[in-house]
Amino acid sequence: MNLVFPFTFGVMLASLGSTIGDAPSDVADLVRKTEKANQALVRGDIDEYVEQTNHAKDYVLMNPFGGAPSRGFEDTPERRAGMRQFFKRGTLKQEVVATYAAGDLAVLVSIEHMHGEAGGQPEQDWTLRVTQVFRRDGSSWQLVHRHADPLGSKITVPQAAALARGNQPS
Repeated sequence: MNLVFPFTFGVMLASLGSTIGDAPSDVADLVRKTEKANQALVRGDIDEYVEQTNHAKDYVLMNPFGGAPSRGFEDTPERRAGMRQFFKRGTLKQEVVATYAAGDLAVLVSIEHMHGEAGGQPEQDWTLRVTQVFRRDGSSWQLVHRHADPLGSKITVPQAAALARGNQPS
């Protein structure tokens, strides 16, 4: 396994880090478009989300509920219907932590402050820490990876250990 490339790539991206105010204009546009798309998603407007988000064929999702990563984005009427049922009446504000751009890759690190219904749960706040990786495709960007976790509020090491062991909160 070549450990030099990931380390070098990470250092390269970290050295190019910026916030939205000083991001290149196409990355700043990408940030705004991503927020608009995710706002549509959480209010249940899946058609708008899909229209705004170009998922790469090799897209990988590490969703906030854990488990194995999913690969690809299945855009079928059944999948859209399922997403409409999952998200209802949500609002979202995207807090940009950092953006990174290098060549044809861009990374958006953010905190998504969502409020609404998700997964059949009553309306509540759903703060997610999110990392998204985009690859340039001509004049547009493709989403190639999204990782989100619900750890917007700090937890203790014993709580994290219980999660890592697979213990479910009551």
